[in-house]
Amino acid sequence: MRFFACGNCNQLVHFDNTQCVNCGHRLGFLPDDLAMHALQPSGEGGWQSSARPQAALRFCANAGLDICNWLIPADRQGELCEACSHNRLVPNTTNPDGVDRWRRIGQAQRHLFYSLLRLKLPHPDRIEDPVGGLVFDFLEDTVQPDGNVEPAMTGHEEGLIAIRAAEADDATREKARVEMNEPYRTLLGHFRHEVGHFVWNKLVRDRNAFEGFRAVFGDERQDYAAALQAHYANGAPAAWQDSFISAYAASHPWEDFAECFAHYLHIVDTLETARSFGIEVDPRGHEEMAAEVDFDPYRAAGAEQLVTAWIPMSVAINAIQRSMGQPDSYPFILSAPVVAKLEYVHQLIRGASTPRQQMA
Repeated sequence: MRFFACGNCNQLVHFDNTQCVNCGHRLGFLPDDLAMHALQPSGEGGWQSSARPQAALRFCANAGLDICNWLIPADRQGELCEACSHNRLVPNTTNPDGVDRWRRIGQAQRHLFYSLLRLKLPHPDRIEDPVGGLVFDFLEDTVQPDGNVEPAMTGHEEGLIAIRAAEADDATREKARVEMNEPYRTLLGHFRHEVGHFVWNKLVRDRNAFEGFRAVFGDERQDYAAALQAHYANGAPAAWQDSFISAYAASHPWEDFAECFAHYLHIVDTLETARSFGIEVDPRGHEEMAAEVDFDPYRAAGAEQLVTAWIPMSVAINAIQRSMGQPDSYPFILSAPVVAKLEYVHQLIRGASTPRQQMA
């Protein structure tokens, strides 16, 4: 995620900011131009940006609970922004815990949509595609009569992405990570992985592009439920690191693709952040680990260009984390077969990007 500048005073501002700390201007993100705007009140409940003085704007309806900072052109139908309009079930807002969960969930969701928009990936909602459009349910856990908690399940089904709302709680998410023996577990990771299944539906299945997919990931026609059952019963195969980005990726080609799609977004977006801050890696005596992000990761020539910059950058980030007593941010190995899978994802995205309708 790149950083932005306040349109009024040029102060550095971040993607989730709602007010400039220097000049006090209200801030909002406009998906139409993928930019943060410094705003002035205009009319009843409306806003105007000096960068687009001819355009009347309004905030997403979820701005009222400080959940969303995205803008909508005033003449556009609907009360919700391009990200929030995909939500069907949201966390309970009648208590502070529910609102806090939704804020964390919303933050991760907007980061996901930033990448989808930057990559120009199709993301029809259920109005545009009633059967397979992208829609989110943020599910609450069920408390049984005996007091036991039945966790809601995170998953996907034909464009419907279910996210367990309790994953927004650090303690709950960490407990799940340990129980699942995972090296990494975040809300943003859930979003990126589950949307990877949606992307597979739209760009592989619905376009009958199976041959190229199977050549890289294997035959997805193998029984999915049986494959997952075997994975949870027996674990990943020996030496899975040689061919897969994670142990879970080894369970089935669908999961392999979803994991690789998620990691592609991890890498691209983090490299954009490094580029925005001018971060370079140049350890003395280890020139082979030098790296500079002197290209736009969202417009990379290929996976090899991304990985060449990413490996030294991730090693440095992990070393910094360890210096703070924190676990590695990126505890994964990018083997040659994994890089080939990332290249497939890269080419799939490049071949499927759709032009966005820009605001006047």
